[in-house]
Parts: sequence; structure tokens; C-alpha cells
Amino acid sequence: MAVVEIVSFGYLHDAPPVAHLTVDLRHHFRDPHVSPELRYMTALDEPVRAAVLGTPGITTLVAATATAVAAFASGPSAGTVTVADGCAGGRHRAPAFALALAERLTAAGHSVSVRHRDLDKPVVQR
Repeated sequence: MAVVEIVSFGYLHDAPPVAHLTVDLRHHFRDPHVSPELRYMTALDEPVRAAVLGTPGITTLVAATATAVAAFASGPSAGTVTVADGCAGGRHRAPAFALALAERLTAAGHSVSVRHRDLDKPVVQR
């Protein structure tokens, strides 16, 4: 099985990290930031994870990304497969997606690490 590194990030903080696969969650998936009760929470809080994972299409995208990781891992070159997933601020959608993907990949037998590049940065005012 593959060694997988998942990096969640916010496009509004810095350029995307270098990765084999980059998933942009900004435009197609509901942003918890727009809900005042969720804005200052992060994906480490259950209400945010529930809001993100309850968005139509997210679990399908998690499954498709896991399939893509398996395809990269089955190639002739050994090494870590890096997945970067980003949203606007890096506190809600991206880290929730990263955690769901990590859970799925771990259950499939992959060795997974997760890093949330921008989770602890201040809420972006927009």
C-alpha cells in the first residue's frame, strides 16, 4: 500500500503546496464560513465536519480522490503520493475533506499523514 501525505490549505493565505493531486473545493461546495455560528470554528469541531460532509458531492469526491491516490500508488515509481486540498481560508472545507480522505485511505491500508497548513490562521474577513 502507499504512503500518502494529505495537506489541507487555504488559497487566500498562500499558493497551493506542491502535490501530485490538488483538489479545489472553493467553488462547488458549501462554505461553512458563511454561517455565523460556524465561522470561527474549524474542521476539528463536529458541527463544521457535519456541515462539510453533508454537502452533496463531497463524499463522492472523497471516494474519487481515494481512487486517484490508488492509481498514483500503483504506478511503477515508488514514493509518497501527495494530495493537497484547498478552500478559501483553509479552516473548514479543506481540513474536513482531508480528514475524511485520510480515514478512507487508512481503512484501505495506506499509511497516511495529514497536515493542515492554514487551520490555525485567523479567519479571513471577506
